[in-house]
Amino acid sequence: MRNNIKEFRQKLNLTQEELARLAGVRRETIVFLEQDKYNPSLKLAYNVAKALKTSIEEVFIF
Repeated sequence: MRNNIKEFRQKLNLTQEELARLAGVRRETIVFLEQDKYNPSLKLAYNVAKALKTSIEEVFIF
């Protein structure tokens, strides 16, 4: 699964640390997600999309 986390994060001027705090995870998790090295749970995908003010479908490419 690919994603557009980095692009959405940069549009909102969020650091990885800030996004991690908003999503309730560690910064390393955001790093792995952005590098497509980690597939998120549905709850994490929802939290990331919510923090990025968009939908899961916009952020994650299935």
